Amino acid sequence: MAVKESTNQPLIGKGWVQGVALVMIFGFFVMGLLAYRTYTASMPMPDKVVTESGQLVFTGDEITRGQELFQSRGLQEYGSIVGHGAYLGPDYTADYLRRATEDVATQLRDGGMADTHDAVVTEFRTNRFNPETRTLVFTDRQAEAFNRITQHYAEFFGENSTKHGLLPRLITDPAEIHDLTAFFAWTAWASAADRPGHNYSYTNNWPSEPRVDNGPTAQLIVWSTLSLIMLLGGTGIMFAVYGRWSQKIGWHSAEAPMLSFRQPGEVPLTRAQRSTIWFFAIVSLLFLAQALLGGAVQHYRADLSNFFGLDLAAILPYNLARTWHLQLALLWTAAAFLAGGIFLTPFISRREPRRQHWLSYGLLGAVVIVVVGSLITEALSIYGIVPSGSLFSQQWEYLDLPRLWQILLIVGMFLWIAIIWRGMRARLKTESKLNMPWVFFFSGLAIPMFYAVGLLAGSDTHLTVADFWRFWVVHLWVEDFLELFTTVMVAYIFVMLGVVSQRIALGVIFLDVILYSAGGVIGTMHHLYFSGTPVEHMALGAFFSAAEVIPLTFLTVEAWAFLQLGSRQTTGDAKPFPHRWAVMFLVAVGFWNFVGAGIFGFLINLPIVSYYQIGTALTANHAHAAMMGVYGMLAVGLAMFAFRYVIPADKWPEKWARMSFWCLNIGLAWMVFASLLPLGVLQLYHSVNEGYFEARSLGYITQPGNAVLEWLRLPGDLIFIIGGVVPFVWIALQAVRHFKSGPTTDEMPENPLYTEVSPTPVPEAR
Repeated sequence: MAVKESTNQPLIGKGWVQGVALVMIFGFFVMGLLAYRTYTASMPMPDKVVTESGQLVFTGDEITRGQELFQSRGLQEYGSIVGHGAYLGPDYTADYLRRATEDVATQLRDGGMADTHDAVVTEFRTNRFNPETRTLVFTDRQAEAFNRITQHYAEFFGENSTKHGLLPRLITDPAEIHDLTAFFAWTAWASAADRPGHNYSYTNNWPSEPRVDNGPTAQLIVWSTLSLIMLLGGTGIMFAVYGRWSQKIGWHSAEAPMLSFRQPGEVPLTRAQRSTIWFFAIVSLLFLAQALLGGAVQHYRADLSNFFGLDLAAILPYNLARTWHLQLALLWTAAAFLAGGIFLTPFISRREPRRQHWLSYGLLGAVVIVVVGSLITEALSIYGIVPSGSLFSQQWEYLDLPRLWQILLIVGMFLWIAIIWRGMRARLKTESKLNMPWVFFFSGLAIPMFYAVGLLAGSDTHLTVADFWRFWVVHLWVEDFLELFTTVMVAYIFVMLGVVSQRIALGVIFLDVILYSAGGVIGTMHHLYFSGTPVEHMALGAFFSAAEVIPLTFLTVEAWAFLQLGSRQTTGDAKPFPHRWAVMFLVAVGFWNFVGAGIFGFLINLPIVSYYQIGTALTANHAHAAMMGVYGMLAVGLAMFAFRYVIPADKWPEKWARMSFWCLNIGLAWMVFASLLPLGVLQLYHSVNEGYFEARSLGYITQPGNAVLEWLRLPGDLIFIIGGVVPFVWIALQAVRHFKSGPTTDEMPENPLYTEVSPTPVPEAR
């Protein structure tokens, strides 16, 4: 018999709970120490920058205004700063440093000096910041260089042309250009000036720049080596443990009964569950828009000057297209998770409170308002219609949505968890807090809580501090707590289908929490190697991010068992398993988790590799494989699971589901292996061989060989969009058409998705 679903007794041992508690306490204790060090030992923000004669060059307030302008006009979605941002434009830290060193060298040569290298190194590496007066001194030559570079950026951003992929005359105000250049100059100063008491800069000698003797530090090489040792040793230990206890951990169905799966039309749904079909339909349309924008963004790299004869930048400049592409990637997957949680809740609680569906429709309306509102105000911000640093202006990359919409999104996610709580309240009263219903609720509660941390990264927050908190969202929220909710939802679907028991599912969940959090919490710091943090951020980030690959290896080992469980047919009658394609998408999640997040993530997280490749195509390679491969595939899988119960069996578009699955995966693989990976490897080689500045330049990106690889992505994009996304949209529209079909209920049977059957007895031979 199946394990009884509702019990006050915990189904998991205390050892699992203690393991999770120890990992979390240790991880967040260390993160607390690193937060303290971020605030007290990051690259200093001067109150003013003056020349040797005391003439004011710029102030700290002007640096901050330049930073706000950098965000609001979408320049972090065009180029990057300290390595973080988009990949078409330059990295402005490296760009300013190169221009400043060449300008100073020219001044020295004009003064009669033949060999200027040592003088330039001394001028830029000497730290002239006074922490008591908070005054930074530029040499007269550095101040002259600042003035000329300001003029360069005035010409670049003020040009009445779209040849750079930006709006014509994007920034023309001299004061704004001055403040923007001050922001670039401050980060470039920190990238070359020696940190007090050390022989490397505030950014750990990043970027690679021979003109100021910036090269890999000893710490960079040592911690890269130790990270490899951590990966090899941890993987060996994991396989040893798995070999010893493989029958007790992971996916297995030893306790599973013989089942007959209820077919579409036989499973009654609640009104709130039917409302989620509209969620998933909107998700499909946002997915289509995001994919089309991705094609436009990619075309800029293949042909910057025109879009098949159209001057696209005049209407949809690169930075706006990439902003929307990146924001929609987060929004459509997050919306699918919200819908998935609401859809699963009645199956868990076995009842639905009155008017629950109205709350769900209200949340759907709020999500639409946030999505549309944020996209509109991001465009207004990039066009310069709303002022920088305001509630309506664009913010940091990944948290681009203006502060107003960010706050409303957080409120919406808390409303979502309130809907989940309302739907599960009666069930939770009867359950141990260590059992599946509470684990589902707690993992959902972590989503709005940890996304809210991003509010600490304001548009006027010190760059290093802002990076620290925004990567709590980009990494810790996505790769730990969304990963946790992913695991819980997948495990609960298998429990609801009767394929595994709650006890086995809880074991998988708690094991994943321990393995992910052991490396994932502190591993967040691998984003901050070169953001102006002290060296311990790099040391701990490198070491623990290597540990993140270990659980992904475990998931790959378990993928076959996962596939067997999910594809289980029936043993008591002829009814088929109704969720083949939903489960196939879940299996794809495991594959891309290992390839995209594991292999490609570890490749760029190794400090010595990150030093040369940050902000190149290898970063995009990891991002696409991990984001679409894991969260995108899961979102589509959740939608397929829900669609199967509203589309009548005789109208289920099996061929379209099959096409969507294979084309999404083939298109993503083509995108990654045929274009982004080889482009990234070539760009990494060029960065090591020629220099980081050269590898990030448009001159290198548009070289004929690179252009061929950029165009080679076109077939994969067409397969992905036409063969993968469009059929998914079609299935979603069919689900909306039939979303009221089948019986509707407020009460669920104990096992709503299956019935247990007894095997047909074999007659005795006479």
